[in-house]
Amino acid sequence: MPPRHASAIFDAVLALLAEQGYAGLTIEGAAARSGVNKTTIYRWWPSKAALVGAALDQGMPLELAVPDTGSLRGDLAALTGSFAELLTTPPTADIAVAILGAAVEHPELAVHVRAYFAGRLVRERPIFDRAVARGELPPDTDPLILTDLLIGAIWMRVILRGLRPTPDLAARLTETVLTGALPQR
Repeated sequence: MPPRHASAIFDAVLALLAEQGYAGLTIEGAAARSGVNKTTIYRWWPSKAALVGAALDQGMPLELAVPDTGSLRGDLAALTGSFAELLTTPPTADIAVAILGAAVEHPELAVHVRAYFAGRLVRERPIFDRAVARGELPPDTDPLILTDLLIGAIWMRVILRGLRPTPDLAARLTETVLTGALPQR
């Protein structure tokens, strides 16, 4: 069981990630900001990556509500719009960029980041189960492909291209993913 001050530690870690990125985050800095002795932190989390992984699992404000609009299009557009907002609103935007960028260079962190985001897909699964039940998707649809196309497009547009999402972007992306870009015949 983590120390009783875990919430303060996780808040400090996430704040430091947002302010200084993964490279600037230190266990000593997290200890100082949280008011918890660094030996206590090391007792529970043997590395910076393990500490960040715990902060993601237990304190990260990346929680997206699973929408239930009554249609696949509505649910996917709502989910995509929520993700776009998350990637454009501090501090979550800064934290997401810091951890995803650092995961490329730090294999131990990558394990924690992948586990965190794998858990997200499990929570989003009802969107696809409901769509199959309503006949909007075939039973063999791979939800990961649809999610990757939508969320990947937001990531590309917002983070790599530096473009702000337009109000209709989520709906347009959803429509393109579900029906394609070619004219319907």
